[in-house]
Order: sequence, then structure tokens, then C-alpha cells
Amino acid sequence: MNVQNLMTDLERKHPGESEYLQAVREVLESIEEAYNEHPEFEQAKIVERMVEPDRIITFRVTWVDDAGAIQTNLGYRVQFNSAIGPYKGGIRFHRAVNLSMLKFLGFEQTFKNALTTLPMGGAKGGSDFDPVGKSNAEIMRFCQAFMLELWHNIGPDTDVPAGDVGVGGREIGYMYGMYKKLAREYNTGVLTGKGMTWGGSLVRPEATGFGALYFVQHMLQRAGRELKGATVAISGFGNVAWGAAKKATELGARVIAISGPDGVVYNPNGMTDEKIAYMLELRASNRNIVAPFAEKFTDATFISGKKAWSIKCDIALPCAFQNELTEADAEELLANGTWCVAEVSNMGCTPEAIAALQRAGILFAPGKAVNAGGVATSGLEMTQNAMHISWAAEEVDAKLHYIMNSIHEACVKYGTEPSGYINYVKGANIAGFMKVARAMLEQGVV
Repeated sequence: MNVQNLMTDLERKHPGESEYLQAVREVLESIEEAYNEHPEFEQAKIVERMVEPDRIITFRVTWVDDAGAIQTNLGYRVQFNSAIGPYKGGIRFHRAVNLSMLKFLGFEQTFKNALTTLPMGGAKGGSDFDPVGKSNAEIMRFCQAFMLELWHNIGPDTDVPAGDVGVGGREIGYMYGMYKKLAREYNTGVLTGKGMTWGGSLVRPEATGFGALYFVQHMLQRAGRELKGATVAISGFGNVAWGAAKKATELGARVIAISGPDGVVYNPNGMTDEKIAYMLELRASNRNIVAPFAEKFTDATFISGKKAWSIKCDIALPCAFQNELTEADAEELLANGTWCVAEVSNMGCTPEAIAALQRAGILFAPGKAVNAGGVATSGLEMTQNAMHISWAAEEVDAKLHYIMNSIHEACVKYGTEPSGYINYVKGANIAGFMKVARAMLEQGVV
């Protein structure tokens, strides 16, 4: 495999798809050596097939707002790879959603799902619909219109969407209600992240953030450090950031910063149960600002226009959006003494930021490993739905612990360098790739 030749070809075929091309390059560069040790992969053109999605479904979503005006958005589902199981991946509602973003997310999801040890392929979907400022009724009508176009392309053994940025339990409920009406069947396994009264799994809302902190725990233990007493800065304030803040606090860390598009909240005394619960209120408000947190809690201070990475911390956890932590941010963190960065968002750091963090030799791990707890628990939700049972929270959490430990061990196995430094990016990419590649090889050229 020649990475540059492959990338030149992809750039010619998919001009301007920067996020997708960035994700593919990162993976190819880290697996190149391992790939070239397997001539059977090259003969079967595994990489050339793996970097292109199986199919892309694009559709118009037309809906009526509260003023009676007709609105039109674009909807997508990128079914990337089903070599190890049915397509699985979230649905994202955000004004910046485009095909490049969803292809990058679907590509990443393929490797992430392989790491979980569960039989799930990779997919992603979404729309450029902006939920900010929309009423519940408008969100319901949009979700119903979105599912009206998507429903015949998904199913419990075909493609199982979940939530993502802009899509939480409320949106999953609205979409499932329309799916049930159209499909004329009560099959809760077609979506995950559901409400507890109709097939949801305990621990699922918290799973991405909880799993991330379990992974960070393993990283720190191996490095001879611990979470207890560490200061943590988190970007975002939605479901993922909430779960991360909750579990970090439970494990004895002090979460001193959360952020939004409007700025950062400096929270020197750390989180309380009331503060953690209020993060969900902020998300549900659809205002997409974090400033009210400091208005409600007088021991916190809002700093307009600043990122979470401007706050001096031991551990930085990007939990919001792709490429949210830049090289300049990485340099600021390093100057402030940060010794661990873990991507809880997908591709939360730019390539330049990752290079700076790895050059400094600090602990760094990529989203496909760190945030896999969310989709892993979605997989456990699918299992419970198929068995028509519901596990206790303790059982789900124990399985999540096991999966995150397995992912960490796989990263260490494939990512430990001769110097002893663990390159978690390389380890995660090779471990995920090997599982998918072998499945593709065994299933023939299809």
C-alpha cells in the first residue's frame, strides 16, 4: 500500500471533502506498516474497498414550522461497512452537517464498532437541520419527516441508527414513533438510545461519557497516575459532556471547566449533583449557550469567547465536535502542564494538535477508542431488545467496563512502540482494521 498514491486518488474522486479525507489519511498512515505485512490484503484490495462506503442515501426532508412556513433540509444515511455486522451509527442534526462530515463519521464508526468486540458494522446519518431555537413541535415534525424518507433503509438486522449531536432521547422517540407507524410493527431494535419505558437500556444515556472515563482510568493506571484529585476541563455541555463530568466526579476528579459556542465556564470548585443535572437542562433548552451555568451557580465564572483549553488543567476531554482542539490549543494545554488528552468527541483534535501532544510524550488517545462506550452500550441495548429482556444497571455497567478494558488492551497490544510509549492512535486503528479486513477477506469480493 502506498498511502500517498491512495490519497491522491481519493482527493481526485472526492474533492473538497476535508473531514473524510483527513480521517482516511490518519488511519492509512498508522496501519501502513501492519497492512504491508499481509500481502493477502493487498491482493484483495481491502483498503481500496474499505475507504469507500457501501452506499450513500440522500433525500429531501420537507416539514412545516410553527408559523406555517414550509422548510426544506437535506437528509443522509451513509452505510459504510457491514463486514462484521449490521450498519450501526448515530444520526446528527446540525447546520454544518454535509456529506464529507458523515462519511468521516461513518468511516471512523467502522473501526470504533470493531473495537467494541460486538458484531456491528459502521454507518452515520443526519441532516443540516438546526435544532437551536426550535420548539418541541417543530422538532417532532422534522423527525417525523426525516424518518418518512429513511425508514425503509433501516432495520434491526440491516441498519440501526442512534443519537448523536443534536439528537437525544426526545428525537429518537419522535423518529421511532413514525417508524412504528410506517412499518406496522413494534420492533424497538431498529433504533438505540430509546426511553426506558419502550426498550431503552439502563446506562445508555451516560455510556459515552462513562466509557470514556473508564478508558482514561486504564490509561492512567498503566502510566502510574490516577484520576482522584486531578483537574479536568471538558468541552461541550450536552449528553456526552454530562456523562463524562458525572463519572469523572464520581471517580474523584474535579471538573473545573465546561464550554459552549459562546465561551467557557470556569468552575474551580468542581461539580455537584445539582450542577451535573443542570447541564442536561442547558442541552434541553435548545439555546446552545453555556453562560447560564455561571448565572445559576455563583462559584462559577463565564468567560466569553474562550475555549475550555484556556483553563489550566491536568486532563483535557474534548466532548463537543470534530477538530475542536487545534495545534494552538494543544500548545496552550502543554504550557499549562496538562498531561493527558482523550478525545471523547469524534476526531476532536486536528492532526497538528495530535502531533504536538504526541511529540510532548503525554498521554493521548483517539475518539474511536475513548468514546466507543456509547455505541458499545447501544449494542448491548440491541441484544436486550432481541432477547426481549432488560438488564439491571449493574450488569450493563459491568459489561461496559469489560468492553472498555478490552479496547484498552487492544490499543496497548498494537500501539506499544520500542521506546515503551503507547501510541493509542496507531493501536486503535490497527486493532479495528485487522478485524474488519479479515472479515472482508473471508467474505470474498462483494
